[in-house]
Parts: sequence; structure tokens; C-alpha cells
Amino acid sequence: MEIQSAFNAGLQGFQRAAAGVTEATVDINRQTRANPEQVTAAETDVRQAEAPERNRATQSQAPSAEQSLVQLTNESRNAEANVRSIQAADQALGTIIDVRV
Repeated sequence: MEIQSAFNAGLQGFQRAAAGVTEATVDINRQTRANPEQVTAAETDVRQAEAPERNRATQSQAPSAEQSLVQLTNESRNAEANVRSIQAADQALGTIIDVRV
């Protein structure tokens, strides 16, 4: 029966969207924390102790805050769409069971 694959597809899509939301929020947090106005003296000491090469590599590869916000919005909408597909599959299965009983 193909109804199960609709559930699986919706669930896998939702899990991917949840992972994308997590990634976007981590990126936003990094960008926010990298803002010099929000850095405290203790954080400055910790950052100076870290390897400068690693900091430069991380900053050059990290997406901008705007890109992360767009990604967060897209992943949120993807999650909503996948939840709706799971609900549609659930309703279809319920209708099939009601008809056959």
C-alpha cells in the first residue's frame, strides 16, 4: 500500500527541515556572538587564546546573518509543508479504513 510511503516521505522531509532550522539558528547565533558590540572582556580573552587560523577559517565559511535568516524561513516553511503532507496521508488512510469497515 502506497500510503506508508507518504508518511515516510513527510517524516523524512520534516526531519531534514528540522536539521536545517537547527543549522540556521546556530549560524545566526554565531553571527550574533561575533558582533563586536556584544563581546565581553572574558569572551575577548577566550577568543584571543583560540587559534587565529581556525577563527579566520570559520568566519570565512560561515554564511551571513541575512542568509541564515532566509534559510530559517525556508526551512520553517518546508517543515510546515511536510507536516501538512503527513496530515493528508493520515486523513487519506482514515478515509480508506472508514470506507472498508
